[in-house]
Amino acid sequence: MSFRFRTPAAPLAAGAAVLLTLSACGASTPGPGTSDSGTSGGEGIVVYNAQHENLTGAWVDAFTKETGIKVTLRNGDDLEMSNQLTEEGKNSPADVFLTENSPAMIRAAGAGLLAPVDAGTLAQVPAQYRPSTGDWTGIAARSTVLAYNKNKLTPDQLPKSLMDLADPAWKGRIGASTEGADFQAIISAMLELKGEDATRTWLEAAKTNFKAYKDDTPVLAAVNSGEVDAGVLYHYYSFVDQAQTGENSKNVELHYFKNQDPGAFVSVSGGAVLASSKKQAQAQQFLKFITGKTGQQVLQTGDSFEYTVGSDVPANPKLVPLNQLQAPAIDPAKLNSTKVTDLMTEAGLL
Repeated sequence: MSFRFRTPAAPLAAGAAVLLTLSACGASTPGPGTSDSGTSGGEGIVVYNAQHENLTGAWVDAFTKETGIKVTLRNGDDLEMSNQLTEEGKNSPADVFLTENSPAMIRAAGAGLLAPVDAGTLAQVPAQYRPSTGDWTGIAARSTVLAYNKNKLTPDQLPKSLMDLADPAWKGRIGASTEGADFQAIISAMLELKGEDATRTWLEAAKTNFKAYKDDTPVLAAVNSGEVDAGVLYHYYSFVDQAQTGENSKNVELHYFKNQDPGAFVSVSGGAVLASSKKQAQAQQFLKFITGKTGQQVLQTGDSFEYTVGSDVPANPKLVPLNQLQAPAIDPAKLNSTKVTDLMTEAGLL
């Protein structure tokens, strides 16, 4: 499966329309946004997937090979899929939900849609990479970075904190996908760490200082071309580009804020079992598999360049180790995406 970056979530009506066109689980030919893995043995499950399609596809292939359990993927974006689950409620055909960022998972948890994760699965993931509630778990992670054009900025000119980008000196020089789920997750961390007033002030400055892009891929390209001096995004965009052509990152270096700064936030991708699933055992088995040694090795050796979080499997050696990032300690369950949306709307970023 080809690597596909997430784009800002489509309106709910559009997401519903797409999902209504999907083939049923037993269909011989998957419809748009749907893929099947496995053809024999076991009882099939449906996974609503907002993670990178190539990563989840590799997980599914390995899981089906080991267990014989068929998996049907329905792919979409974080907010699109969480909205769809909320609309479907207990009638959802989904057994498992996977996200790129935690706010979408928190929405599903807040709606009472998730079943407790099996204790054996939780034990595979360190506490800092899963919520205290135990109703979902981390499956992968990504670090916030400042990607900068090395021909326009030198290391001594870089901001010490993400909060410094509110300075008028950065006006028009910073890029971000301000409407994207990734950026909203980063602001959720800022809200938890710095409080509402500081976050509101920063967002108001970002409205002036930042140039908005549709997705993080064009942010990286804009930094590389010198259209902007730097951009706020996740680390893996540059690593993926370097592993391919390098055309959007040859002039780019990554700045890791560290020091427990909001700009050092490590966002956790989530995995959960739906409370409404009639295939609880198989769904829990899938979640345990992807956080287990084999599943995390799939992530380690794959082409998504996200961080492993489970079963003591180290990350891809090209990445700065998680324990060197000095990330702030944040319980993923406390990230308030609803308040972030309100504040961003108030600031004119949404």
